Amino acid sequence: MAEPSSAFPVVIVAGPTASGKSSLALALAESLGGEIVNADSMQVYREFRILTARPTPEDEVRVPHHLYGVVSVSTPCSAGAWLDMAIPVIEDIQARGHLPIVCGGTGLYLKVLQEGIAPVPDVPAEVIDEATVLYNKEGGEAFRERLARLDPDGAAKLEPGDRQRLIRAYAVAVSTGRPLSAWQAEQGAEPPLNARFLTIHLIPPRDQLYQRIEERFDQMIELGALDEVRAVQALNLDPTLPALKALGVADFHRYLAGDVTLEKAVSKAKQGTRNFAKRQLTWFRNQSRADLLIEGFAGEEGVARVQAAINDFLDW
Repeated sequence: MAEPSSAFPVVIVAGPTASGKSSLALALAESLGGEIVNADSMQVYREFRILTARPTPEDEVRVPHHLYGVVSVSTPCSAGAWLDMAIPVIEDIQARGHLPIVCGGTGLYLKVLQEGIAPVPDVPAEVIDEATVLYNKEGGEAFRERLARLDPDGAAKLEPGDRQRLIRAYAVAVSTGRPLSAWQAEQGAEPPLNARFLTIHLIPPRDQLYQRIEERFDQMIELGALDEVRAVQALNLDPTLPALKALGVADFHRYLAGDVTLEKAVSKAKQGTRNFAKRQLTWFRNQSRADLLIEGFAGEEGVARVQAAINDFLDW
């Protein structure tokens, strides 16, 4: 392994949805000659610019942004697929003498970037198809019990409604004869990048965060989020695709189908987003280490403090 002094610097700006991380990353990129790399599992999808609060076209003109809107909603994007895209992008930014600033709230993406990803063998498509048929026939509870006989640890960590991960875990166990957790335990010690990371977590007060979630959802409606959902709905895609689990999609589908009022759909979407932000806060507090924790961050506030920390980091 290379000596730490030869590792190139990468800044990570992470936090829950609506915490202000995109604004902070933009300010840092402008002042430090950086380029922003997306680490949000929903902002990779092309058709949901407004609904996933991607950077605006104006922001993308101010500094280079990468891996935003690069995948169709019809194509699942896993942590492994994102990592395969992110590594060459980050290395190219560094090779051109710029600072890579990775920005996002998907904890798993940030984890695999820093630690690597388990070398799980490819699963034959027919095994996945068979697992999907079983799940659809038996339902989530029964299927999870079936998985528990092959991978009790994996089954215990998954909810019955987590269809995609349950099917994945079952297919891996059936096709390889080993539980997914066993493969994950063999994750290599070598990280995917010869990089040193400065990780910044934005953890605003919960009441402030929830207020910003409310305001942002109202703004999304005004900007045309319903039109995005309507256009994707017309594609008649598999409803289990990851992109269709974006916050608000299911609620707006029900509104467009005439099942609920717009007011009710927006209220449910806001509640779902608040719940999601709470889970993100739990992840960042318990599953990730921060070099710089900013609990009261709001918008541009605190930028000078962050810049000072980054300057020290770059001089190391």
